[in-house]
Amino acid sequence: MSEPRAAAFAAPKGIPEYLPSDGFTHVRDTLVAAADRAGYGHIELPIFEDTGLYARGVGESTDVVSKEMYTFADRGERSVTLRPEGTAGVVRAVIEHGLDRGGLPVKLRYAGPFFRYERPQAGRYRQLQQVGVEAIGVDDPALDAEVIAVADEGFRALGLTGYRLEITSLGDAESRPAYRALLQEFLAGLPLDEATRARAQLNPLRVLDDKRPEVQAMLADAPLLIDNLSAASAEHHAAVKQHLDDLGVAYVENPRMVRGLDYYTKTTFEFVHDGLGAQSGIGGGGRYDGLMAVLGGQPLSGVGFGIGVDRTLLACRAEGLAVDDAPRVEVFGVPLGAAARGRLVTLAARLRAAGVRVDMAYGGRGLKGAMKSADRSGARYALVLGDRDLESGTVGVKDLGSGDQRAVALDGAVDELVGLLRG
Repeated sequence: MSEPRAAAFAAPKGIPEYLPSDGFTHVRDTLVAAADRAGYGHIELPIFEDTGLYARGVGESTDVVSKEMYTFADRGERSVTLRPEGTAGVVRAVIEHGLDRGGLPVKLRYAGPFFRYERPQAGRYRQLQQVGVEAIGVDDPALDAEVIAVADEGFRALGLTGYRLEITSLGDAESRPAYRALLQEFLAGLPLDEATRARAQLNPLRVLDDKRPEVQAMLADAPLLIDNLSAASAEHHAAVKQHLDDLGVAYVENPRMVRGLDYYTKTTFEFVHDGLGAQSGIGGGGRYDGLMAVLGGQPLSGVGFGIGVDRTLLACRAEGLAVDDAPRVEVFGVPLGAAARGRLVTLAARLRAAGVRVDMAYGGRGLKGAMKSADRSGARYALVLGDRDLESGTVGVKDLGSGDQRAVALDGAVDELVGLLRG
């Protein structure tokens, strides 16, 4: 992102903006492409939803719901919330449109902005950009492994190497109640403050995610869910790890991992990049086997992830990776005179119809200024056309990399350039 200048208006605090040269589009599209190759179809979600969707689906005890949501009443006095995450909206859409009545799993991917009212800092924004996938309807460890591998493939396609995958299991409906009671018993014996004690009663797993050093010190001997899994959960977790081994996806076990959303069960994971400082997570997710039923649908399982595009871009920069977006155009027209401009306008239209990205100099700029614009555009070739060229029925095709220029027939310029660019 470029340095801002003083102006009458500025973007809201904590809202990043990305310009064409920032690499944002390249990072986002690379992550999306990995999901596309695994057969995930695009879903475009609403920017805001009924507040109850997140209160019920994400969990009222979470920081996301209790502290971070942008919630307001619309003109019909309905409570709506800017989407803080994607999974609940995807599950709602699957139920509403009956996507679960066809072939399973339903595999969907999405990309766009999400909103959380947080203290802005590097990698932690109030408008955050995510790429996510959800696979709904099949409880299969191989599907868990596929979801993880898709995220890993996206990171590797960007050239990232300095990240690690941390995984654990948060158990199932059989193991979690017993562990909850065990953990609450442990927490009851600690000198916790009143607010933390209240949180322990509502959802004791949230206490494990407390970042305060004094609380973490008290939790050193807390029982771990990974040591109290049911036989079925333990078997599922072992199978996921075996699939990851078979896929060559490296991971480390983190038995103390707690995700910030209440719907996770069984497989839970996070990708961490230590080059980002305190905000080290670049993506994560897991299985949410009870969420669809909670939101009024069939009791079907699901698994997915959300990757932070903002943080992934910061990780690429931390590793010194070149993630510049592709040049916006491939060909740039340089007209010398009104007649030449008219002919280049039609030639540019023909090139665009052939799938070539084209721009040209406007405003009657001279040759020197127009060529500077051509160089700044990132185009591979410039089309230089003047009165003499029109008389001879040719146009100059200049290679902006080597500086070589040659004349080609105007009538054959489209085929010539398509051949050069696609050959």
